[in-house]
Amino acid sequence: MTDQTANHSKPKEGFREPPYSVDYEQALLAACMLEGGQDSLTKCIDVKISPNSFYIPSHAEIFKVCLDLYEAGSPINELTVAEQLKTCGKLDRVGGYAYLNEVNNRIETPAHLTFYAKKVKELELARRLVRFFLTGLDSAYGGIVDIDQFLENVEHKVLEIGEDRVAETAAPIEVSMSKAVNTVQRLLAAKGSISGVSTGFDDLDTLTFGLHRAEMIVLAARPSMGKTALALNIAEAAVLGTKKKDFCPIPTLFFSLEMSAEQLAMRMLCGRARINMSKLREGFLRKEHYQTLASTASEIKKAPLWIDESTNITILEMRAKARRIKAQSNLGFIVIDYLQLIAGTDPKAPREQQIAEISRGLKTMAKELNVPVLVLSQLNRESEKERRQPRLSDLRESGAIEQDADLVLLLSKKIKEDTNVQENLNDTCVLRELIIAKQRNGPVGIIPLVFLKHFTRFENYTGEVYEEIQS
Repeated sequence: MTDQTANHSKPKEGFREPPYSVDYEQALLAACMLEGGQDSLTKCIDVKISPNSFYIPSHAEIFKVCLDLYEAGSPINELTVAEQLKTCGKLDRVGGYAYLNEVNNRIETPAHLTFYAKKVKELELARRLVRFFLTGLDSAYGGIVDIDQFLENVEHKVLEIGEDRVAETAAPIEVSMSKAVNTVQRLLAAKGSISGVSTGFDDLDTLTFGLHRAEMIVLAARPSMGKTALALNIAEAAVLGTKKKDFCPIPTLFFSLEMSAEQLAMRMLCGRARINMSKLREGFLRKEHYQTLASTASEIKKAPLWIDESTNITILEMRAKARRIKAQSNLGFIVIDYLQLIAGTDPKAPREQQIAEISRGLKTMAKELNVPVLVLSQLNRESEKERRQPRLSDLRESGAIEQDADLVLLLSKKIKEDTNVQENLNDTCVLRELIIAKQRNGPVGIIPLVFLKHFTRFENYTGEVYEEIQS
């Protein structure tokens, strides 16, 4: 490296310089110019190399010119780079022809370009972490007004930097096909049994084979239709089972943005124990009910269920919390009640744009953690106004929900006119229809469920089950 470059191009960062390597930066630039074609820059872009990846300013200028030549479809070599720098009036700033020649002669072959690119990228990420934590230290020493907001910002920034790492996202078809064959073998071995998380509702499990990993499942309804009750019943089936043999609990995280954790616990306790919540509040219970409540509470306490009652939570906070529990307890299922209460990262953005961002974030979380994510959502008033069953277009505030979801369930009280089933079975039971409006990997249809009002609980409909399945 020339004295000119060392003294002129290297910025002053104080008494302690952040991590960087002149050797790797020069080697990467040389590999780009020696190869002389578009493929060299394509590899750099694939590794997420940009001018900001270089610590030495002159190296950043040289790489920017390489990018300009790449976008123009021109050859990339020492001559074309020098001429472009000269045209821009930056040749002398980077050290002139002499320094370009020095860089170009730094290595003999461009064979290790990808290796150099990854090293330069790793050092860039390390510098970003150093700068961020130094800023965080200054804030901490200066006095933190809101510790929760400070920790959220730290976690958000670290996650942002982590997501900029190099990831191999493209794989040969051989790899994907091997996974598909393994899935086929598991399905054949299971012989039609549930392959995902069981919902506890037989007809729903028959059509979906359970809730599957990496999928975003939307359960939508109008207010007071029982969305939370149904979601809680599904979570209960995941962690406690339905009295079937060979049950293995699925660790579950329930984000409750509307109800408190205590309210949800009370619902689960009374629902599973079959205790009338109204009579419990009035204090009128038979003696045998006390023992039932005690044994049921003891059972639920052992369940691998976490309830997060945070309000005004963002999707980034959700992902961070879920990631921690995943690392500790092999998390297998997430429930979110409900989507419209999740805070957007930019409160100034239109609400529809915020919902679209949140919806994409939920799908990303499902894929990243490899768990099914059941998210509750509101429906607009159109179905009530038009006196019809709800449909996909009734999902409130954004079409992105419909697009991102792998499975959409719509809970409705409207019963089709051509059925002989009455909505009110008796004073304590109400019939509900669960409409499978979208399923990427299976049929759509209608499933009847019974809502037990006294227990705030859904059950399988054991009468004349009707289904309309479309291929």
